[in-house]
Amino acid sequence: MKRSKRTVKKEDAQAAPEFRMSRLRYALAFAATAVAALIAYGPALRGQFVFDDLDLSVTAQDFINMPLRGWLSGVRPLLMLSYWLNFKLYGTDPLSYHLFNVFCHIVTTALVFLTVRKLVSLAGESGLMREALSGFAAGLFLLHPIQTEAVAYISSRSEALSVLFFHAALAAFLYRRREAISWLSTFLVLILFAVAVNTKEHAVALPAVLLLTDYYFNPGFSLKGALRNWRLYGLIAMGGAFALRMALNVLRYSDTAGFGLKDFTWYQYLYTQGRVIWVYIRLFFLPYGQTVDYDFPISRTPLDHGAIFGLLALGALAAAAILFRRRYPLASYGYLVFLALLAPTSSVVPILDPIAERRMYLPLIGLLLVVVEFARRWKTSHGRLAAAMAGVLFVAGALTYYRAELWSTAEALWSDAAGKSPGKQRVQLQLAYDYLVRGRCQDALAKYEMAARIGPADYRVLVDWGLAYDCLGREEEALAKLRQAIPFNNSAHVHALIGMVYAKRRKAPEALAALAEAEKLDPGFGSIYVYRGAVYQQTGEWEAAAREFRRALSLNPSDEQARVGLAQTAPHLRGGR
Repeated sequence: MKRSKRTVKKEDAQAAPEFRMSRLRYALAFAATAVAALIAYGPALRGQFVFDDLDLSVTAQDFINMPLRGWLSGVRPLLMLSYWLNFKLYGTDPLSYHLFNVFCHIVTTALVFLTVRKLVSLAGESGLMREALSGFAAGLFLLHPIQTEAVAYISSRSEALSVLFFHAALAAFLYRRREAISWLSTFLVLILFAVAVNTKEHAVALPAVLLLTDYYFNPGFSLKGALRNWRLYGLIAMGGAFALRMALNVLRYSDTAGFGLKDFTWYQYLYTQGRVIWVYIRLFFLPYGQTVDYDFPISRTPLDHGAIFGLLALGALAAAAILFRRRYPLASYGYLVFLALLAPTSSVVPILDPIAERRMYLPLIGLLLVVVEFARRWKTSHGRLAAAMAGVLFVAGALTYYRAELWSTAEALWSDAAGKSPGKQRVQLQLAYDYLVRGRCQDALAKYEMAARIGPADYRVLVDWGLAYDCLGREEEALAKLRQAIPFNNSAHVHALIGMVYAKRRKAPEALAALAEAEKLDPGFGSIYVYRGAVYQQTGEWEAAAREFRRALSLNPSDEQARVGLAQTAPHLRGGR
């Protein structure tokens, strides 16, 4: 029946206040989300650069004066672009980097709300129940303590940013206007997908999620949905080779992931993941025993640590999900999505660290849908359901706040990890390094000695161990450790440090000899000239000292030690004392 223009205008006028109220409600909800995130992650905002953060471009001297194209020359250009923008706007202040991560988390939470809202609607819920379930899922995504590492760890920006674009692509797919996706929506999804993959490669799992979504909800348990969306899947298949090539490129240059790892094989990694995935599931439902660095043993055989039983249980649960897909569509779909999104990191591609909480940031949406399924089927009053959901969110937020407090200082973070993984060498070394940079030299030395008892010492360990001895004024022991590091890496760095130790003891000939050796190995290593300038200051050779400091500044204009040294030398060059 055709309606008159007057009737349409009247209906639009009646709908306008409701639309404005809905828009206001969502704006207030987004504001509340931002406030909750800032409160829950507030302690972590004070945190410094820790662990892999110390290897980021923003803290590397070589990158400080490098043009943009130098930053973008790596394997994740869009991720590096975000770091470059952060650096150009706020320098090396960690607060700005933490705030960026929290902002990404807030936006992703809003996208998770939209995704769950649409899926709950497709499953048959509407009205207040749909809004409540979607809000609960989004709130749990925002406040679950297993999210803390992905948000509080600056180096986990790859997780936070890629998952944001992943959920944007999924939302664009879900909120298309017709069952058969249009060319415009196809290109939007593809662009967001490409951005996500260029930020972190685990986003390659998106096509599997789209296929599952079509099978379950378009029109329902049928492959017709996928056939309707041939445009999208055809273009994804064409671009799949590029995505695979990019992922392989990352693995080729990585010394912590890929089939070239010597620590274990791909099938041993698969056995291990049969146990790891159950740890992830347990952490979701019972988040206790969290740590930044798990000491998780590898399953070398199917029976080692009961790996085969974990794999069989995961398969049995997948079979049950498929069997009961019509009765529990959201739970069935959610569990299969969870496995699909974990596959890039928890299947057959070996990663040196078999378990890391940040890897749950992407797959969490699957387990959220499982919870939503059973929450909507709970035979209770709306008031009791709302109270239960509010209670869960409160407890989750409190646990996240506690975890965020640990991320506020390196000592708190690594002390917690050392208590939970006392036999892991890396944990002891990270705590030792924190003690060293804060001048707690005796504590640092004790931790380095403990780490050496746990496992062999490599170049970095020996260098830092030597610096701990130097910090205590134990020259011979410091030099001995630094010389032990040379066979591991005969670098300008270690020879320059040997020169520094001699210079601090006013042994100019020995210091200059060590620095000359360092210069032979790498004339572009700026610290050589800073330490040599200090030696010439001691001997009263002011022109030579100034020349060395100027050379250090020519290599790195931001070198504070060189700038201070040159300023101290300047009065003597003018003849003053």
